[in-house]
Amino acid sequence: MAELEYRKEDKIAFFTINRPEALNALNIQVNRELGEAMADFQNDDSVWVGIITGAGDKAFCAGADIKETLPYLKENSQKMWNFPRSHTRRMDIWKPLIAAIKGFCLGGGLEVALGCDIRIVGENARLGLPEVTLGLIPGDGGTQRLPRVIPTCKAAEMLFTGKLIDAQEAYRIGLVNAVVPVEQVMPAAIEMAQSICKAAPLAVRAAKQAMLRGREMPLDDGLRLEYMLNAYCTSTEDFEEGTKAFVEKRKPSFKAK
Repeated sequence: MAELEYRKEDKIAFFTINRPEALNALNIQVNRELGEAMADFQNDDSVWVGIITGAGDKAFCAGADIKETLPYLKENSQKMWNFPRSHTRRMDIWKPLIAAIKGFCLGGGLEVALGCDIRIVGENARLGLPEVTLGLIPGDGGTQRLPRVIPTCKAAEMLFTGKLIDAQEAYRIGLVNAVVPVEQVMPAAIEMAQSICKAAPLAVRAAKQAMLRGREMPLDDGLRLEYMLNAYCTSTEDFEEGTKAFVEKRKPSFKAK
């Protein structure tokens, strides 16, 4: 049985960490397979949105598989970026990613979720970055992405104490988009993905690129980036189709071209 299940259906790519007996903890193989699947997702024009989840209801991902991953990290501590890369260390995947979270979402699991654009959690979710309790810090983007998503003081509290928060607190501080009953997590994620798929895919990717790259720029530079990306959008077939469909009062048929 595959430890990472990757499938595509109706313009949506599904990534499922399939190690429920280990609370979907990340081992080297899963990280490698997730990176390979992400590369395929990035390059496949037939899929427009991705959904990442974990098998079962107990955990999205409980973090790194300590028995395997921590010795690997120690042995390779001087080799920068030697750990298999997924989307957490890449800033060039402009297709939207949704995290569908049930149960524990800890450490590397929360970093996987932070690498997504939208996070939908079940009422049983527990989220946190407990690395400092092991003598480490988050090493796959947690210290960088978390304070870009929630207020710095709340990020500091989570990072410095390693304490977990529940679904409602995660929603209150803006870490997640929605809290739903556990059985509705995947349907809600699919509904969100389908809503995104109704929009012009190249425009959505341009919007994500402008948002993520622009937030690290001075406002003037961000506005220039936005202008350039919007100019690109006006050169696409999807723009022609979208405006034509609007005038003709019909649903557009976008082709990602």
